[in-house]
Amino acid sequence: MTHYLEESAYWRSNDLSLCAAILLDRPLEAIDKTDRRKAEFVFKRDDELDGFIERFWRGEVQVEPRRYFNALREIKARLYS
Repeated sequence: MTHYLEESAYWRSNDLSLCAAILLDRPLEAIDKTDRRKAEFVFKRDDELDGFIERFWRGEVQVEPRRYFNALREIKARLYS
């Protein structure tokens, strides 16, 4: 990933399901493919994102299935392009 990004301003993960859920509400800033075995998805970090991630892991996030499926397809397309 480019070095000019301030790391603390961004959140990174390689969890496809979580990142697809995040993509429903905010843009994917970048995909870091530095490690050829595992890509990392990069989103701008803020309190709202931190709260969403906590709710996701507690099982409190509900999404519309078709939108989620489309977000998965989009994130995979970007990953493999």
